[in-house]
Amino acid sequence: MEERNHSEVTEFILSGLTDHPDLQIPLFGVFLLIYVITLVGNGGMILLISTEPRLQTPMYFFIKNLSFCDLCYSSVIVPKMLLNFLVESNSISYTACAVQLYFCTFFQDIECLFLAVMAYDRYVAICNPLLYTVNMSRLHCNQLVSGVYAVGMVDAVILTCFTFWRSFCHSNIIDHFYCDIPPLLALSCSDTFISESLMFASLFYIEVSSVVIILFSYVYIILTILGIHSTESRSKAFSTCTFHLTAVVIFYGTVLFMYFRPTSSYSMDTDKIASIFYTVLIPLLNPLIYSLRNREVKEALRKAMNKILSNY
Repeated sequence: MEERNHSEVTEFILSGLTDHPDLQIPLFGVFLLIYVITLVGNGGMILLISTEPRLQTPMYFFIKNLSFCDLCYSSVIVPKMLLNFLVESNSISYTACAVQLYFCTFFQDIECLFLAVMAYDRYVAICNPLLYTVNMSRLHCNQLVSGVYAVGMVDAVILTCFTFWRSFCHSNIIDHFYCDIPPLLALSCSDTFISESLMFASLFYIEVSSVVIILFSYVYIILTILGIHSTESRSKAFSTCTFHLTAVVIFYGTVLFMYFRPTSSYSMDTDKIASIFYTVLIPLLNPLIYSLRNREVKEALRKAMNKILSNY
């Protein structure tokens, strides 16, 4: 292992989304609105699920944790992005950049793993309904959530350490709107083979393994649903999976496109657009998907609103 040497760079400059001054204020307004809706949507989901007795089930327990992840993930990136729209110097300290990278990696990992856990939950509910209360007991759910956070924490520590163990001496300008591994490695004057290998190993272990779990779960789910003779029961069983499938397609489609596209089509501008989807827009869309497409959530929300209005 080469000797650590960070003396060359003490802070980084984020290039941001655009170099055009005329777009800074309009983009600030758009992303501020998105961030406020994200906070309200995810915070509302957490509060609603925590207080509504009808939503005290394993499925909503995982949705609540996913909403917490989305809220934190967005908060790690968007406030700094908003500030950079208003100031001329888009600087970020060495330590702050490392902290941002750690939490971005951590929340991206647990988002992937929670989607896989939720697929497993739907598999047990539809394919083994008689054993659902046993297999998805409170203890088992807590163990799954703890495991997700533990894996995300370990992976984030490893990737952050090996990214910042490099020497940065080519430049301190990060061609992105937040601290991410690929643009940081592009600034390194050290050999990045180990760091790049760890990044792709992490992607394979977490993202790809999560996709495999989801695919296998839904293969069994679809086979089970097709074996149900009642059209109404078949439709009801499949409807419980639609919001999760929507979230899976949006999130994994963006992540897999970003990291597994051909190197010949690599472009940092394309990376920025893709990053906006899974760091800014997906945390906004997830609570909308779960609330607008889920009858139980809509009924619980209507009940909560009626209770609030009746107090005035």
